[in-house]
Amino acid sequence: MKQNRVKRVILFFIVVLIAAAGWFVWPRMPIITAFAAKGMCSSIFLADKEQERVQAEDLSFFPISLAKSVVDFDEKSVTSTVFGLAKRKAIYREGLGAVLVLDSPENELKKSEFQLPFPGYSQDTISWPKGDLLPDTLPEGLDVARLNELLDTCFDEAGSEPFKKTLGIAVVYNNQLVAEKYLNGYNYKTMFHGWSMTKSITGALAGILADEGKLNAGEPAGFEEWQSDERRKITVKDIIQMSSGLDWYENYFTISDATVMLMQNDDMLASILDNKVKYEPGSFWNYSSGDANLLSGIIRNRMNNDESYHKFIYTKLLYPTGMLHTKVETDAAGLFVASSYSYGSTRDWARFGMLFLNEGVFAGDTVISKSWVDFMKTPATASDGNYAGTFWLKESNPENALLDIPHDVFFADGFLGQRIYIIPSKKLVVVRMGYGYSNFDLNNFLSGIIETLPVE
Repeated sequence: MKQNRVKRVILFFIVVLIAAAGWFVWPRMPIITAFAAKGMCSSIFLADKEQERVQAEDLSFFPISLAKSVVDFDEKSVTSTVFGLAKRKAIYREGLGAVLVLDSPENELKKSEFQLPFPGYSQDTISWPKGDLLPDTLPEGLDVARLNELLDTCFDEAGSEPFKKTLGIAVVYNNQLVAEKYLNGYNYKTMFHGWSMTKSITGALAGILADEGKLNAGEPAGFEEWQSDERRKITVKDIIQMSSGLDWYENYFTISDATVMLMQNDDMLASILDNKVKYEPGSFWNYSSGDANLLSGIIRNRMNNDESYHKFIYTKLLYPTGMLHTKVETDAAGLFVASSYSYGSTRDWARFGMLFLNEGVFAGDTVISKSWVDFMKTPATASDGNYAGTFWLKESNPENALLDIPHDVFFADGFLGQRIYIIPSKKLVVVRMGYGYSNFDLNNFLSGIIETLPVE
């Protein structure tokens, strides 16, 4: 009798555990499969990564790891399921990147494509930073051996259990690429997912448009949908500094405004424009991928020509800065997904950092005005000194606080530990690409690199 009672108790707890797991997973399954399908499709057909590595790296964290993905290389599509359920499909479009098949007809999505403009030069034949020819000598006083030893400690050994989860690192000192290292099989041309570092790219695009006189940070955002209510007071600056005041909840591990926008909407801008005001614009800071895509929509509206809008990022920013191995994807409605969907090489991310290290000048040419660069790194009033204009000034997680780093540091921050650190006082740009950072000490990493620099 006692043994039967024990069995019933055990059975009860098993049923409760299964029910709890079902309660957690079931409503999230469409988010999980959409995330997996889109991520796998972009990584294979845009970034040219192997399926096994995408699963082991980009899609390795729970609950995304529950998804099973099937790749159709002829169709350039990926279909993902969880336990055979919640099927989601993503397709790749030349020049526009991968997109989920949601409300728009699949055949129409397949017809979408964009011919990328020609850069006009080859990086194989010109010197760094615009090209890939590197000098034979390194700066005098740089402790090269110690620097390379430090970088070695940032990577997992081949065949070992993933721990540090670093994919690539590049270090630029005084505008010279002085060190780089990659996880086995990757190199300086490999494109990695930048996630929210895309926000900083979009901040730069807004600056270029402002320099051309087509955008003003102090003017209203100008969306027609907002003209009849208090949202008409939201300015471009409010949006750039994530102080729009819109009601927005950002969490990538559950159902939130961010995951609904990215995983359940063909037209991401339209999904954000429905959000109501919760705070007085400019008075409250809230990290929002919605604000980033609002900025992309503002840029698109100001240009008022989709062909120009889709070329703009390449001809005005990426190509002038040597970022030839960087692509930004659009949603089904043609909006650059400024919050999340860019892929770039580690060197390219370093080049982007150099643009800001040199106050908007790259290889002798002014790409963005110094005044806009200053604006992008000026603290947002409501952020308590943590965030500026699409750049971070402090790590958002106190456990990653940059305690030993000069106070002039500012940086682009990606979802899984992707970083572009810019430290003007040290003439330093450091890029770390990865697929996790819970076991990666960012403060020690940066301070260790600084200790190898020449004494000035």
